[in-house]
Amino acid sequence: MKLRNAPDQKSKTTNYRAVVLVFLAVAGLLILFSLKQNNLYLNYSPLKTGLSAPNFTFPGRDGKMVSLSDYRGNVVLVNIWATWCPPCVDEMPSMERLYKELKGEDFEILAVSIDSLGPKAVAPFMKKYNLSFPALMDPDATIQTLYQTIGIPESFIVDQEGILIKKIIGPRDWATPEVIGFFRDLIQKPRMRKGI
Repeated sequence: MKLRNAPDQKSKTTNYRAVVLVFLAVAGLLILFSLKQNNLYLNYSPLKTGLSAPNFTFPGRDGKMVSLSDYRGNVVLVNIWATWCPPCVDEMPSMERLYKELKGEDFEILAVSIDSLGPKAVAPFMKKYNLSFPALMDPDATIQTLYQTIGIPESFIVDQEGILIKKIIGPRDWATPEVIGFFRDLIQKPRMRKGI
């Protein structure tokens, strides 16, 4: 009498992977179907450049409330990020270099953190990486809905009149000569119109 061999480890692993893939595919289809049923998927439209950037108000690290509208007259880089996001962490040093390069000019960075722990997560992070630009706390991540983001980091460049000039998805090196030149040109634009 011949005994059947027990299934080997390789076939068990293959079967497990197949089950996981099928589960993920079904879950993805259910989520997509749910979004379409709730019209969330169909009604999604990204923020448009050339229109006013939505105003927001969040507390800074010191608890003082800060609004985008407080910086009317400045070019503002709004960056949506989190301490647990590796690409966000990667771009922060170049944001600090950009901030220092343009300090004293009509420029500001508002880095809006969506960390659920708020200042408990952000304050040690800013200290660890020696970051001096303003960090605002949005532990409920309301800015993601307001700015219709699809992930983090995402950045928005707002001109002196509060108009959204550019949306950038993903991390960037913010300290290249080209980027610094872009911001300097944007800062000078109203002065050139006024003949300054």
